[in-house]
Amino acid sequence: MSTFDTLKSVMAAPSAVRAKITAQQIFRLIENEMAAVETEFERQSRSNVQIVRHIGRYLHQTGGKRVRPALLILAAKIFGEEINEPVIEMATVMEFLHTATLVHDDIIDGAETRRGHRTVATEWGNHTAVLMGDWFYMSAYETALHQRNLEILEVLTETTRLMTEGELIQLTLLGNLHITEEEHFDILRRKTAYLFSASCRMGGILRGASDIERMALSDYGLHIGIAFQLVDDLLDFTSNQEKLGKPALSDLREGKVTLPLIRLLKKHPQYVALAEEAMNEAPERDEKARAILRLLEKHGELEIARQEAISHVQSAQTALSVLPNSVYRRALSDVAQFIVERDR
Repeated sequence: MSTFDTLKSVMAAPSAVRAKITAQQIFRLIENEMAAVETEFERQSRSNVQIVRHIGRYLHQTGGKRVRPALLILAAKIFGEEINEPVIEMATVMEFLHTATLVHDDIIDGAETRRGHRTVATEWGNHTAVLMGDWFYMSAYETALHQRNLEILEVLTETTRLMTEGELIQLTLLGNLHITEEEHFDILRRKTAYLFSASCRMGGILRGASDIERMALSDYGLHIGIAFQLVDDLLDFTSNQEKLGKPALSDLREGKVTLPLIRLLKKHPQYVALAEEAMNEAPERDEKARAILRLLEKHGELEIARQEAISHVQSAQTALSVLPNSVYRRALSDVAQFIVERDR
């Protein structure tokens, strides 16, 4: 029996008796398609301009888990086993958009490392990084134009606009210890969740899914995108540099006030002065930041935020119920669960 057939039989079993499926096993379901995405990423990164080719190769080699292309492919395979070239191209487009945002974000944040590697801005300077991010955006749209599909372009254009607006809104609120939950969730949706949503919706569009099915995929992606970012924010408090690929408590030092701290300061405004001191603490010191972490743990805010992430995962899984039942739909459900269980 092939690896795929083994996984298919395991995942088809009732959830109560299913063995726990790992993220690695989920990716094996689409390993051929993901290999094709890697090849396409490398192909689209080629350029006659040496610096573009060099940085493109660097970003390709230091890339992350390719979650967004994987979601698009899993969503597409719900509507048919065989995956054609447009699906692979658009999966790569979503990774290009994500890469562009990261290159620009690292400039804005002044980040020196990402995933344990030096950022483009650190390695080649801010001017080059800005232009390289722009190049990835334009390359993504150039590839998308080949589809000759107005709905695809509308989704990409709206998503890119929302992400850019999210970055601008976050900049205006940087270092603001009085940011509200509503403002925080608005930024979170724009900067992270809408790209997850667009990736899932794109898989349905490319395979001719109905409007209801496309909306279900969009809702699923939005909820797991929110959960993903909530967990990301929690990991900044609870993980370490070895796992994160960046210093722990980076968000606080960069002036980004995330959900656990927002709620702590709203309930206990006497800690605002301490939070401000932690935000302005010298890079080589972290006593104030650690004090804030202890307060978050003491008042249960980290666990409350984690439960919020779990709630969004459950909403994401519910959204999938209108889609055809298949190994890939169940894989999407498990992907949502992995999001709240990850430690990096």
